[in-house]
Amino acid sequence: MTRENPGTEGAVNDANESDIEVGAPKSWAAGVPGVYHSLKPAVEQMGVTRTAKTLLALNQRDGFDCPSCAWPDPDHRKTFEFCENGAKAVTWEATPLVIGSGFWAEHPISDLLTRSEYWLGMQGRLTEPVYKAADDDHYRPISWERAFQIIADKLNSLDSPNEAAFYTSGRTSNEAAFSYQLFARAFGTNNLPDCSNMCHESSGWAMGETIGVGKATIVYDDFGKADLIIVMGQNPGTNHPRMLTALEEAKENGAQIVAVNPMPEAGLQRYKNPQRVKGIIGRGTTLADQFLKVRLGGDMALLQALSKRVLDAEAKAPGTVLDHEFLERHCQGLDDLRDHLARLDDTAVLEATGLRASEIDELAGRYLKAERVIITWAMGITQQKKAVGTIKEIINLLLLRGNIGKPGAGASPIRGHSNVQGDRTMGVWEQMAPAFLDAIEREFGFDPPREHGLDAVQTIEGMRDGAVKVFFAVGGNLVAAISDTTAAEAAMRGNEMTVQVSTKLNRSHAVVGREALILPTQGRTEIDRQASGEQFVSVEDTVCAVHPSWGKIEPVSPTLLSEVAIISRLARATLGDRVAVDWAGFERDYDVIRDHVSRVVDGCDGYNEKIRREGGFVLPNGPRDSRTFPTATGKAMLTVNDLESIGRPAGTLILQSLRSHDQFNTTIYGHNDRYRGVTGGRHVVFVSPEDLAELGLADGQRVDVRTVSDDGVDRVLRGFRIVSYETARGCAAAYYPEANVLVPLDHVADGSNTPVSKAVIVRLDPVAAERDEITEDVFSASRG
Repeated sequence: MTRENPGTEGAVNDANESDIEVGAPKSWAAGVPGVYHSLKPAVEQMGVTRTAKTLLALNQRDGFDCPSCAWPDPDHRKTFEFCENGAKAVTWEATPLVIGSGFWAEHPISDLLTRSEYWLGMQGRLTEPVYKAADDDHYRPISWERAFQIIADKLNSLDSPNEAAFYTSGRTSNEAAFSYQLFARAFGTNNLPDCSNMCHESSGWAMGETIGVGKATIVYDDFGKADLIIVMGQNPGTNHPRMLTALEEAKENGAQIVAVNPMPEAGLQRYKNPQRVKGIIGRGTTLADQFLKVRLGGDMALLQALSKRVLDAEAKAPGTVLDHEFLERHCQGLDDLRDHLARLDDTAVLEATGLRASEIDELAGRYLKAERVIITWAMGITQQKKAVGTIKEIINLLLLRGNIGKPGAGASPIRGHSNVQGDRTMGVWEQMAPAFLDAIEREFGFDPPREHGLDAVQTIEGMRDGAVKVFFAVGGNLVAAISDTTAAEAAMRGNEMTVQVSTKLNRSHAVVGREALILPTQGRTEIDRQASGEQFVSVEDTVCAVHPSWGKIEPVSPTLLSEVAIISRLARATLGDRVAVDWAGFERDYDVIRDHVSRVVDGCDGYNEKIRREGGFVLPNGPRDSRTFPTATGKAMLTVNDLESIGRPAGTLILQSLRSHDQFNTTIYGHNDRYRGVTGGRHVVFVSPEDLAELGLADGQRVDVRTVSDDGVDRVLRGFRIVSYETARGCAAAYYPEANVLVPLDHVADGSNTPVSKAVIVRLDPVAAERDEITEDVFSASRG
C-alpha cells in the first residue's frame, strides 16, 4: 500500500551542522548494532510485511540482486544474505512513500536547488513523468507519450548525434544496458559515459594493458583458499560489508590479512558477524594482522618496494623465490622491471609512503612466505593521479610469484555499484573495441559509429564548451558524483535539454538544462510485468558471475515503466524504422534481448539457457581460467612505471574524499558515521593530531577547506568542523560528494581520465570568530 507524500514542510529534517557531535571511533564493525541499523529504518519506512518480503529475498537465488554494491554471492547462501548497506538501499528504493502530483506545484526547481541530497531522497518514489519547459521554474506532470515525443523531437533536431550524451549508473540491468547502448549507437553516437569513468576506469586500463582483461582474476571461493590477502585503498565495513564474512572465513582457514589505507577502518580491525554466536556475545574475529597507514599517493612506492624485495630475495637464493616456469611461459618484461627497481631510491619510498622500512619488510616477509596471494583494491587506489601505474605495480607483484591463474590467488578490483561491471560488458563504454562494433553491425544490419565518444569528464567539458546539448541519464546523479561541482553544475545548466530516468529525486533533478524531464522507473525490488508475462533481469558482480534478479513486491504505482520499456519506447519514437531493431519485442519479452546478447557479447553465447541455471553462470576469463593473456603479445606484461610522489607545500594537506557509513555513493541515508564517531552532520574534515599541532589548529575548530591550485578558481568548503583522527601524516579526509567541489575538473588520472579525488592539495583557513556559528543552508554551505 502506497502513501503519498503530504508535501508539508519539516516532514524531513536535515542536520544542523553546528550541532555535530564527535566521539571515539569504533574498533569493530557489524554485530548487534549492524542488525539494529539495518532493520530499524526498514520497519519504520516499509512496515514489517514489506520489510520481510524484500530483505528475505535479497541476494537469494530466486530473489533480486542487491541494488547496492557488486559484492558476489557465495554458493551456500544464508537466510539473511544481506548487510546493513544493502538493507538501507532496499529500504530507500522500496519505500511505499510516493511523490504526488501536488508536490511539483509546491516545490519549484528554485526550491529543490536549496535542498540537500538527504531531503530530496526522502521525499518518496517518483511515479509520473514530469516536464520543465523552457523558462519555466516548475516540473509539470505529462503523459508518457508526450514525454517520449518531446525527447525524440529534440534529439532529431540536433545537428549531429554527437551533440547528445547518454549516461548510465551501475544499477542498470544487463538487459537495459544492452538496449541503451544499442539505441545510442543506432542514433549515431558513442557518447556513453558511465559511473565506471569515475571509479574503476583505472583498473580496466591497467589490467587490460598488462593481462588483457580488465576484471577480477578470482572467484568468490578464492578468498577462502588464500594464504595472504592484501586490502588496499578500501573500506569494506562501510562500502561492501558482506566482504567481511569472506575475510572472516579466509582468516579461519589460515589466511593472513594486511590492510593498506591512510585511515584505520573498523571493519578491517575486528568483525562481529551477526549471524554467528561469537559475533553477538563474543569479541568477533580480528581481521588485519598488519595495518600500513600509507600516505595518500604512496601506494605505488610501497608496491615497487615490495617487488624490489622479492627480486632481492631471488638474487640471494636463485631459483627459490620467483615462479620461473610461469614467468618464462606466460610473461615478458622481467629484465626491464628488475633493472628499473634496482635503481629504486629507498629514501624516496619512505618519504612517499610515510612508512618505516621495517613495516615494508614485514609485509614483504608475509608475501614471500605465502603461496597464494590475493590483492584487492577499490577507489583509494583508482582515484589517484598515478592510479593506472599503481595498479600495474599490483599486477607486477602478483606475476613475480605466479599469483594469477591459480586457486586462492589473483587480482581483485572491488566494483562499487551493483552492475557497473555488467554495464561495461554489455557495451556501455565510449571506447568499445572494433570486434564488439562489428558484432553489432552483423546482428542488426547497421554500421555503428567507430570514433571514440566522450567519457564522464569529457561530457562535462563538452557541455561547458557547447558541444553537448542534450544529456540523457538512466540512473545516477552525475552533477553530484563528478568532480568540480560548481563547474559541473554550470555546464549542466548550459544544456538545451536534460533527461533523468530515476526512482527518486536527487541533485541532478534540480540542476537542469533549458528544458528538463524526469522519467520515473521501476526499481529492482519490484515485479516487472510485460506483455509476455513477468520478467527477470540479469546482473554481473565483481567476480564476473552473472545471475538473474526477480522483483518481489508490487510496483508503488501502475504508471511506472521499467528501464527496458522506457528505452524501447524512446528508441521507437526517435528512430522510427531507421534501423531494423525489434524495440517492441525487447519490451514485450526480455528473452529477445538476451538472444541478441548471446550473439554480440563475447562469452555470452547461450545466454538464455545459462542464466536459467541455478545461480547463473560465470563469464570466461583467460588469465583466471587458463593463464592465457589476450594482450597484444599474448603474454602478461611486467611493466616499468615511473615513481612520482605528491608534493605538499608547507601549510597544506593532501585531501581524500570518502563515504560516511550512512550513505551509498551520492545517496545519503542519514547524518551519522558511527564507525568514525561522527553524529548529526557531514561537514567535517579529518586531520591527524600531529598535523593539527603543526598547523596551529585544534580539534573542533571551524575552518574553510580551500583547494590550493594555480588556475585562479576559488574552490572551498566553508565552516567545516575539524575532527582529530588517526590518519596518515600530511593527509586529510572529507565526505563525498560534498568534497567534490574541491577537485578541479582537469585533475584526472593519467591514462584513465578518472577524477583524482584522493590527492587534492588543500589549505585549512580558520573561520573568523564572527562566522563561528554556522547558519548557512546545509546544501549551499558545502558549495562555498
